[in-house]
Amino acid sequence: MQNQMSNFNKFEGIFKLMRSAPSALLPILRSQVAGDLLALLYLHPEGEYSLTEAASVIGAGLPTLHYEVKKLSEGGLISTRKRGNLRLVRAVTDSPLSRPLTDLLAVTYGPLPVLSDMLADVEGITTAYLYGSWAARYQGEPGPPPRDVDVLVVGTADYDDLEQVTEQAQRALHRPVNVRRVRPETWSDADPADPFLQSVRSRPLVRIGVGTR
Repeated sequence: MQNQMSNFNKFEGIFKLMRSAPSALLPILRSQVAGDLLALLYLHPEGEYSLTEAASVIGAGLPTLHYEVKKLSEGGLISTRKRGNLRLVRAVTDSPLSRPLTDLLAVTYGPLPVLSDMLADVEGITTAYLYGSWAARYQGEPGPPPRDVDVLVVGTADYDDLEQVTEQAQRALHRPVNVRRVRPETWSDADPADPFLQSVRSRPLVRIGVGTR
């Protein structure tokens, strides 16, 4: 019995640590999941998501998401309501915190949801990644706030289309956005003599949810 209680306490401690690990992108947040959820809701203020939908979009487990929804709703940052068997969540848009929080989320967690939306309308993209300092912070590497956002597009997308996305993204994210395109065969071959590709592959990458259209 004593061993069972010891194991329970150990795993409970691990769960709490995972649940409360602070965000490297925005250290004032309790966790990465909290940042992803707030960015999803505040950068899509007209949207309303079930917990299952939100968990799928941000890649979070439902138990962790339930915990963050409870804390954020208690703090008045998100609202929830029931529709049948579903629990729906959305941003609180009429609070004095709404606008400054939206701006803060745009410059920290914004690159992933913003670029996912914008690149979804561009033809010829096989896949796309965030790399550089933003990706490193997103994956928990400590350091100063990223000064710019680096994006790698794999595919045959038109450069004019990518330039338009770059300009729109810079306005939305309030910082420089650098988009670089490589062809699928170049990315898959990963020529060891190409210092750029080797550098990108050796550092954190965050995949953007887009694909060939």
